[in-house]
Amino acid sequence: MTPCTGLLTDHYELTMLDAAIADGTAGAPATFELFGRGLPSGRGFGVVAGTARALDALESFRFDEQALQFLARNRIVSDAALDYLARYRFSGTIRGVPEGGLYFPFTPLVQVDGTFAECLVLETVLLSVYNFDSAVASAAARMVHAAGGRSIVEMGSRRTHELAAVASARAAYLVGAAATSNLEAGREYGIPTTGTVAHAFILAHSSEADAFRAQLAAQGPDTTYLVDTYEIEQGIRTAVDIVGTGIGAIRIDSGDPRIESRRARALLDELGATKTRIVYSGDLDEYRIAALADSPIDAFGVGTRLVTGSGHPTCNFVYKLVAIEGRGVAKLSADKETIAHAKNPQRGITAEGRLAVEVLGPGGSELEMPASLKVAELIPAHEVLVQDGERLNRVGLNESRAFHRSQIEALPEELLANDTMGHTLPTLLVDDSGRISALD
Repeated sequence: MTPCTGLLTDHYELTMLDAAIADGTAGAPATFELFGRGLPSGRGFGVVAGTARALDALESFRFDEQALQFLARNRIVSDAALDYLARYRFSGTIRGVPEGGLYFPFTPLVQVDGTFAECLVLETVLLSVYNFDSAVASAAARMVHAAGGRSIVEMGSRRTHELAAVASARAAYLVGAAATSNLEAGREYGIPTTGTVAHAFILAHSSEADAFRAQLAAQGPDTTYLVDTYEIEQGIRTAVDIVGTGIGAIRIDSGDPRIESRRARALLDELGATKTRIVYSGDLDEYRIAALADSPIDAFGVGTRLVTGSGHPTCNFVYKLVAIEGRGVAKLSADKETIAHAKNPQRGITAEGRLAVEVLGPGGSELEMPASLKVAELIPAHEVLVQDGERLNRVGLNESRAFHRSQIEALPEELLANDTMGHTLPTLLVDDSGRISALD
């Protein structure tokens, strides 16, 4: 992956920094929060993804000599700002929802404490990582749930930027995808990779039978054979004839999956290939997968819709100043309001272990929850990721994957639906005096 540098940021971050240095604001203690004001229509939850990548970026967030020369040559900032950037090292504290966790409207995924200047310049890099990774993970989690235990294989590398493809594979695996087609994701993150042949391989041979013979010689019988290059029924018959009834799987990439999967299953069984799996790919999303719940499909290959967030390629997260020098600040403009002060999220859990409510406020457990919510305990949603500039969180991807599964299992079933009719987890706001109000 390309190392993150300080120049992976927006121009105005550094001109703001320059002005803050000049007027003395740069050193003021401040708190920023990264959050979304809402969820895409019909969704009841989002997934936090990109935490490890964001922390990697933070560790390499530097302004080297070439970067400083660029800024000086183009007169983007003053000499005082150049001197500050040459010495830049984040020295503050970052708290956040652990990777794989869930977020809801106004959940602070990340809370950054430090000087105004050192927190300010992290805005773009944090937003770019969290917005993309969380969008992919949120879509992929819905697909995994819709699959009902059947495998999801991430196959979207050819539908996005080459580096975004690696991040997409990571985000999809985080939420339960079984494998990826992307080899760099396999090397970088240890994600299982898979793939056999495409239609070009079939077309390169004089006949479908010759192509299957060549694949059998190279890959063996226990692999996946693509049977829809010409005609699906004949492709299946040819594959079983060449490979035998022990053929591992067939893949179909066209046609109506409800019809073709049933035909394929019936034909495979008729030919004696009763254990052969059926893999379907081609413009799938969570809605199409859910509609195939009763179809004899064993695994789904998902590409375009997964890596583009299934219609929502960004989470629309923002990164806002919420406190400076102990004073809460908030934006009041219509439709873009923010909530002042640091908000230490807590999750209300029922006696059955289900999520019941999110509480945003000063923190602490001495709160009297409405009886209707049936909250048995409040637990903090944040953990410390960076303390005094030192990274604490080095959780492995498989550990985050297991954490995500535990969070999904605690989510009320109605919020897992493909269309929650506008419902999500209730959120309560708590002010400094302990007064509780509902977030509209």
